[in-house]
This record gives sequence, C-alpha cells and structure tokens, in this order.
Amino acid sequence: MATTTDPAPVRPARVRGPAQDVAGLGIGRALGFVAPALLLIGAFLVFPAVWTIYIGITNYRLTGVEAVSPSIVGLSNYTKALNDALFHNALWLTLLFVLGSAIIGQNILGFALAWTMRRARPAVRRTVEGLVLLAWILPSTVVAYLWVAFFDRDTGTLNSILGEQGTAWLIEYPMVCLVLFNTWRGTAFSMMLYSSALQAVPPSQLESARMVGASGWQTLRDVVFPHIRGHVLTNTLLISLWTANDFSPFLLTKGGPNHESETVPVYIYNVALQGGELGYSSAISFLLLIANLLVALLYLRLLRRRA
Repeated sequence: MATTTDPAPVRPARVRGPAQDVAGLGIGRALGFVAPALLLIGAFLVFPAVWTIYIGITNYRLTGVEAVSPSIVGLSNYTKALNDALFHNALWLTLLFVLGSAIIGQNILGFALAWTMRRARPAVRRTVEGLVLLAWILPSTVVAYLWVAFFDRDTGTLNSILGEQGTAWLIEYPMVCLVLFNTWRGTAFSMMLYSSALQAVPPSQLESARMVGASGWQTLRDVVFPHIRGHVLTNTLLISLWTANDFSPFLLTKGGPNHESETVPVYIYNVALQGGELGYSSAISFLLLIANLLVALLYLRLLRRRA
C-alpha cells in the first residue's frame, strides 16, 4: 500500500520592516547628529547662494532709494553683464591668470619639485618642502606686502637684482607680476599632491625604462603619466577653481592700472563696493558660479571617460 506524505507547510513570507542604518540609530537620531552641520551649511552656503541669486534680479544698491526698496528687474543685470566691455576684459584676464599661474605655472613647477625631491636627501627634501609650504600658509596680506616690496619701483628687490632703477613692474607688467606671484604662492599644493601620486608608480617600471635606455621625457610620458593621470586632472581642477576665485590680486594692483589686472573677483568687488551696484555684482557672481560648475562637470566627464 503506497504511503502518502503530507506536503510541507508553506511558511508565510516575512515582512521586512524599514531598513536600519549600520549603526542602528534610526532616522530620527541620525538626523539629530547631522542637524548642526546641516544648519551651518544652510546658514553659510545655501542661504548666501539663494540670496545672491535673488539680489541678482533686482536693482539693489549700496546706498540710495534702491538700498531701501529695491525692485525686480528680471534678467537686466545679466544682459548688462553680457554686453559689458569691462566684464569681458575681466573674463579674459581671469582666463590668462588661471592659464598662466595655475594650469601651467603651479602644475609644472609643483610636479618638477615633486619629481626632483623624490631622490633628494631627506634633509634637503624637508627643507625645500618647508620653504614651499611657508609661501602657501602665510596670510595673503603678508605675502602681498612682500611682493609689493619686491616689485617696488624705487627700492624694490627686483630692480636691485637687475641693476635697474625706475621700472614700475606692477604698473607696466601687472598681469606678469600676478602670474609670478600666484605661481610662487600656490605651488605647494601641487607639489604635495604630486609627491603622493608619484609613490603609486611602481619602481620596477621605472627601473625597466632606465634599463632599456628610455629618456627622461619617454619615462614620464609612457610610465609616470599613465599612473598619475587622475591626480593631474584633480589637481588641475582644484587649482583652476581656486585661482579663478582668488581675490589676492586686489592686494597687489587693485585691478589697475586702467583695469589691466582686474580679474572677475576684483571686478565684482569694485562694482559692488566702489560702484555700489550690489544687484549687478550679484549677477556677475552667479555667472562666475555657473562657470565653476561647468568646469567641474567637464572634469567629471573626463574622469568617467578615463574610467
């Protein structure tokens, strides 16, 4: 007689509750921990950005009737900026400033120092790194004063070294002086980043390149750069954004003479505080923010393409 077996009982599906975080704090406690940081971000980042966008569509001024009761002017400030010759001049000078002092100056000098110091004696390496870092950590006002004294027409150090008198470098060559100043001041970050990146290059590959007779440029191109390409992109993005938003040129030339060194941050300051046009300067600030975002998006796209 065949025996029949009862089917196994069907277990009801488990109903999972809401997902818990790893620490098991729950949403309420987790929000409580991050609330102070969110409040600070909102107060010092989000609110100023939103307020700048709002002011940018008004005729708000530093003084006068518009300071008390500004009115909405729509996109007039942005239209004015796109047709403003001084704003175009500031954009061009900012591009030269970023290209000369950041993309070329700090990148090349920072990598050259990192590449040279990797085989230097520890004492020499620490001394050089300390001197380069000192230029980076000094306050902007102190650094600006040193460079004003260096470029001074009457008693400047540069004229004394060259044996010339009466050359007003900050007046005759303002952008060249600013590029040299920012390259000297900002190279430390590039040097530290590239020093760390070069440690990821396998020594065996460098030794193989040396044994097959590769030149220095061939070693850099075929062995070193493929390993540090991501670091180069990261460094270029950061120093480009920092330089484009740098206000320290104002400490040396105040945008002069005759707007010949007036980068966008300096132009915004002059329009806002000297011209009193806070609405117009806010619109320009928002355009600068958009430009920064576009550069960052381009960088992310390059990283994805590399991956």
